Amino acid sequence: MVGQILRIKSVPFVITGVLTPKGLSTHGVDQDDIVIMPYTSAMKRVIGGHRLRNINVQVGNANDLSGAQQQIIELLRQRHNIRARQDDDFTVRSQQEIVDTATATSRVMTLLLGAVAGVSLIVGGIGIMNIMLVSVTERTREIGVRLAVGAHARDILTQFLIEAVSLSSIGGMFGIILGVGASQFLAWKFQWPTLVSIGSIAIAFLFSVAVGVFFGFYPARKAAQLDPIEALRYE
Repeated sequence: MVGQILRIKSVPFVITGVLTPKGLSTHGVDQDDIVIMPYTSAMKRVIGGHRLRNINVQVGNANDLSGAQQQIIELLRQRHNIRARQDDDFTVRSQQEIVDTATATSRVMTLLLGAVAGVSLIVGGIGIMNIMLVSVTERTREIGVRLAVGAHARDILTQFLIEAVSLSSIGGMFGIILGVGASQFLAWKFQWPTLVSIGSIAIAFLFSVAVGVFFGFYPARKAAQLDPIEALRYE
């Protein structure tokens, strides 16, 4: 509270103000666990050094950011006695550069997660195709009977496509339930903010249906092209 005494390394400081909560920064640092004090007091009585490691500068207008950054670089080079062809011994970064770096990192992670999800879809689709091929082989006589009593090839194709889509849709629904449940558990257990949108659920379900259609078409087409006579003779 304001007016109370806060001791840092046995050095007393009077609290003159409290900042509003900000939460975590882009680098995962808790911005609410920070004490602000005069740098002279920090250097002489707390840190015990004579150099500043970081300096934060704020400009009044965002349009002046580039010019202010260049002026800071020139001033630091002058204070550090850096000659024209020598490299800087400091780093000056704007908030926009930090945001761009965080965005690039997030984009890379998104691509990696997308690649993992794509591999999972391919593996799942191959599994569905294998199951349907086995089903076609085991039900060859059934297919032959249906064709013999007047069923068309498109009827057989539609039947096995519906079965493949049903398998993938059921798997997709289980995956959606598991994903939503896991996000809710993480939010409850670790207090992590999670957001599951209706749009993402719909896209996930449509992808599962598309996987069933794509990987189920070949077994369904194979079943539709069976010769009724040969299918009836199959043991």
